[in-house]
Amino acid sequence: MKIFGTALFVLGLVSLAGMATVSAAEKEAKKDTRIFELRVYHAAPGKMEALHARFRDSTIKCFKKHGIEVIAFWVPLDPKGAEEKLYYIVAFPSKEAADKSWKEFRDDPEWKAAKEASEKEGTLVQKDGIESTFLKPTDYSPVK
Repeated sequence: MKIFGTALFVLGLVSLAGMATVSAAEKEAKKDTRIFELRVYHAAPGKMEALHARFRDSTIKCFKKHGIEVIAFWVPLDPKGAEEKLYYIVAFPSKEAADKSWKEFRDDPEWKAAKEASEKEGTLVQKDGIESTFLKPTDYSPVK
């Protein structure tokens, strides 16, 4: 009986090992290949609240419509910095998808109307006030 129990135990381990192999293969097949874009907006003086409102009320909806996946938004802890800079990261399946999404976003009549309405009292972002950097995760990054 002891040999039979040991044999079942070994068969169970072999089965689990097989599942682990399949699981690892499945993980590789499902590997996240997204690219990320870090954007930094330099708000025009006194316009940060209006910039937040535009993202909150209009921009994010348009992003979703055009396949721009929002990861997160941040502002500096320093109160002065929080009035000057807005940081955010978005994700795309590829650089080509990013280029297509941004073009469609910029051409969207809904976005154009929201931008125009938000800037009746002046532009929200300083001239040349948007920085963009495309990023890919490292092999040791928790986000892949």
